[in-house]
Amino acid sequence: MATVYGIVTQAGGEVTLNSAVGVGTTITVLLPAGATPDADGGAERPAATGGRGETLLVVEDEDALRDVAGRILTGAGYRVLAAEGGAQALELAAGHDGRIDLLVSDVVMPGMLGKELAERLIVARPGTRVLYMSGYAQPVLASQGTLDPGVALLEKPFTAADLLVAVRRRLDG
Repeated sequence: MATVYGIVTQAGGEVTLNSAVGVGTTITVLLPAGATPDADGGAERPAATGGRGETLLVVEDEDALRDVAGRILTGAGYRVLAAEGGAQALELAAGHDGRIDLLVSDVVMPGMLGKELAERLIVARPGTRVLYMSGYAQPVLASQGTLDPGVALLEKPFTAADLLVAVRRRLDG
């Protein structure tokens, strides 16, 4: 819930929670309106962050964040394969006939760390680039040996724009 709150508030939205014993809980997420239509009636999207049909493997153990990231990336023109953990991601990759241009993976996940997933995926698919996501700062991850210094890391919480820029940079870099 904290991650959802961070993403929503960074996007200029609001999250409210109302709970009553015996009645239940209602969570309301309000987000600002999206991009306005341009002269041709299509949504404005900076070309610098838009997808060009690349396939991304998004691996995140938190369901809500995986879903939101997948929708953001799909809406920007990327093809998204989504997995909740390393084992499922490797199975998806093995069953996928096309290229996987970018692995977007959480760093700390149950069962398999993002670093191990990336190492194993790159052996099977050497052309795949990697972008890590984490709620931990990069120096902490590097000092614990969880990540190598200097890898591409998107720190949580992040906005949709942060995600799109980081993905495009990693694909183009």
